[in-house]
Amino acid sequence: MRSDDARRRALTHRIAALLLEYPTAELVAQVPDLRAVAPTRAFDPLLDHLATTPLPSLTAQYVETFDLRRKICLHLTYYAYGDTRERGMALLAFKRAYRAAGLEVSPDELPDHLCVVLEYAALVDQELGARLMLDHRAGLELLRLSLADLRSPWASVVEAVCATFPPLRGDERDAIRRLAAEGPPEEEVGLTPYATPLLDPGPARPDGPVLLPMPSFPGAR
Repeated sequence: MRSDDARRRALTHRIAALLLEYPTAELVAQVPDLRAVAPTRAFDPLLDHLATTPLPSLTAQYVETFDLRRKICLHLTYYAYGDTRERGMALLAFKRAYRAAGLEVSPDELPDHLCVVLEYAALVDQELGARLMLDHRAGLELLRLSLADLRSPWASVVEAVCATFPPLRGDERDAIRRLAAEGPPEEEVGLTPYATPLLDPGPARPDGPVLLPMPSFPGAR
């Protein structure tokens, strides 16, 4: 990938990570800075919405969109595994990738959260971060389609992320259709393997954990 394309993709992922977070007054204050540095106008619908909608309405819309719908979830492994035991092993793949770089996700966040993966791709390892997302592309594309069907202002952000990846292949389209028809698995047996000490990949390097940072832009605070 040419360096200018890599920079554009990294910036797209970094801004998307911010915009897909729960809306706060701090995020709203960053809208002019984000608009100024955005490498694509695809972010404009949500930036406009953030700039013109009262914060209480924004937070209510966010919760109604992302917390109450089975086919709109920011946790990538949920689409393939739902809340099943197999999901714990899938979560470990994300955790191991971060720990190999000496990073730890905050204890109150699962490592497959799209914002965390986007941050990792933007700031740490673009290729591995992209691979983590592409490994769960059917779920990511279902998220995109579901937000578009809802006419959600957040749809444009996921559209921008998906546009940074190669065109869908036939088998990927088939997987998306199956997932859209069936939805995530519904068996609820917990995420035991993710927290099992015997499956823990061990301490990161360096000795102490380093929390994945959220981005900030000069003058945005």
